Amino acid sequence: MRIVSVEPLDRRKSRVLTDEGLAFALFSGEIERYGIREGEELCPDTYEELLREVLCPRAKESLVRLLEASDKTEAELRRRLKEKGCPPEAVETALASAKEYGYVDDRRYAENYVRSACPSKSRRQMEGFLAAKGVNRELIRECLEEAQIDEAGQVRLLLEKRGFCREKADERELRRTMAFLSRRGFSYEAILDIMHKKD
Repeated sequence: MRIVSVEPLDRRKSRVLTDEGLAFALFSGEIERYGIREGEELCPDTYEELLREVLCPRAKESLVRLLEASDKTEAELRRRLKEKGCPPEAVETALASAKEYGYVDDRRYAENYVRSACPSKSRRQMEGFLAAKGVNRELIRECLEEAQIDEAGQVRLLLEKRGFCREKADERELRRTMAFLSRRGFSYEAILDIMHKKD
């Protein structure tokens, strides 16, 4: 592969781009040590050594630091490591190692999130959040089903917090409250049931 460009990211690090679309970040000393020059070939042996000695260990360190801050999904970690200049091989090596030791587990992540968010978030809100984090749709569905969400109880609690009183509410207040609950992702059935509008 040929080195297309070596662009400084800051005073110490540069982004190396190859003609195969591969990009990775290296410190100035590493660029010097491995003889990386714009327009020159990067032989497969040198790249393999770079992966083994520099890029994979760095990806693992970055992954550990990301997880120290908070639990993350596999998709989040993959995206963040790529942003940090880790090539795909290093990202996958780091993720495989973390998964092997149980540090990355999308099921655990989804179950923990559902358990903590369940009292205040609707099923649709939780589903949207987890999907945005890159959790598999089937896994989300399973976790939400296992949680046995009491949507009616959630709606009741929200209405209590808002100080809503069905007996005192006029038609305008009823519509506003229903719109609020709908925006929060609660099902129409649960909203009508709790607000005593069901026939």
